[in-house]
Amino acid sequence: MENKVQSKGTATLELDGKRVELPVLGGSTGPNVVDIRKLYAETGAFTYDPGFTSTASCESQITYIDGDAGVLLYRGYPIDQLAEKSNFLEVCYLLLHGELPSAAEMAEFNYAITHHTMVHEQLSAFFRGFRRDAHPMAVMVGVVGALAAFYHDSTDIDDPVQRMIASHRLIAKIPTIAAMAYKYSIGQPFVYPQNSLDYASNFLRMCFAVPAEEYKVNPVLARALDRIFILHADHEQNASTSTVRIAGSSGANPFACISAGIACLWGPLHGGANEAALKQLHRIGSVDAIPDYIKRVKNREILLDGFGHRVYKNYDPRAKVMKQTCDEVLAELGHKDDPLLKIAMELEKIALNDEFFVQKKLYPNVDFYSGIVLRALGFPTSMFTVLFALARTVGWIAQWKEMTEDPTQKIGRPRQIYTGPTQRDFVPISGR
Repeated sequence: MENKVQSKGTATLELDGKRVELPVLGGSTGPNVVDIRKLYAETGAFTYDPGFTSTASCESQITYIDGDAGVLLYRGYPIDQLAEKSNFLEVCYLLLHGELPSAAEMAEFNYAITHHTMVHEQLSAFFRGFRRDAHPMAVMVGVVGALAAFYHDSTDIDDPVQRMIASHRLIAKIPTIAAMAYKYSIGQPFVYPQNSLDYASNFLRMCFAVPAEEYKVNPVLARALDRIFILHADHEQNASTSTVRIAGSSGANPFACISAGIACLWGPLHGGANEAALKQLHRIGSVDAIPDYIKRVKNREILLDGFGHRVYKNYDPRAKVMKQTCDEVLAELGHKDDPLLKIAMELEKIALNDEFFVQKKLYPNVDFYSGIVLRALGFPTSMFTVLFALARTVGWIAQWKEMTEDPTQKIGRPRQIYTGPTQRDFVPISGR
């Protein structure tokens, strides 16, 4: 990876009477960073940053977020432009290679992904080892991790050809595995992929078609799902992406790294937010009940799911696109008078105008609308995080690939403040 970090001078730190000059570095945009790599060698001290909220763990050229301005860029392109004008596989190419593809490059990439969508037939038998009521995310963690046992010809991370084959395989096969996990959970037979369909249409067919009758993909719903995939494709160094990078820094194969990312995404504080937002709308029940619910939020008795974000302190740019997508899907399906949507719209109106929410910058985020959309498409809440994992796979792969090709990358090894007992001598059990 070409280094584009710029020198921005130095920062002076005084510690125990000693002055240390630390380099200040800058990227192409965004805040500067203080380079503390030599801090311990020069001072004997570490930094303390729980959650790494003020620490840049890597150099990356993939995704940029300005939370204060409500900006999200993939390789420099605004997310709303990509969601409106592009498609998911084109965005996959962009994230992987750094530039939008030519027509020839797109055709070649589309062919490579489309013709990798089938999974090894023995992998189908793997599903029978899970209980019929297993959570689809538990199945995803297990099956994706097992891919290394089926495709061991693409696990050499030092071979760029194998890295690319593994990348293509993961982007292509994750939707098939996700659809199989869904079908297994409802007791229906697996539906094989169809090469004549685009990425999102193929996934919808694998999820909702049955052998007994013909299934026709609704293009409005396929486009909505494709847009959801684009919005969730990458999001900088979040918990699951950092997990993939940490796992990859040890030299683990790409299938194991993506499985680790899926496991992290399963956490309700990360990938389960849209499910929580939908359940909240159910709890509120009606527009008339909103004032009392908001009062409880202001009294800090309960939290308001689907509002605010760890990074965005402005309107989540993905939420604007998701709101439009929500309107299109509900209109297409005749759900424009959906009671949950009415509750959601009233909540959004309050959040954008009420002084309490404006001051705290609790704007609606992408999860606020995505749960309604996915429910309207026919997915149960147990599949929401699976769909998130499907979309985020390309971001994880792009980040893993970038990390693997970065000559400055080291194995992840955070430090700590130790607060346990100091050294003491062992006492035999008879003397305790």
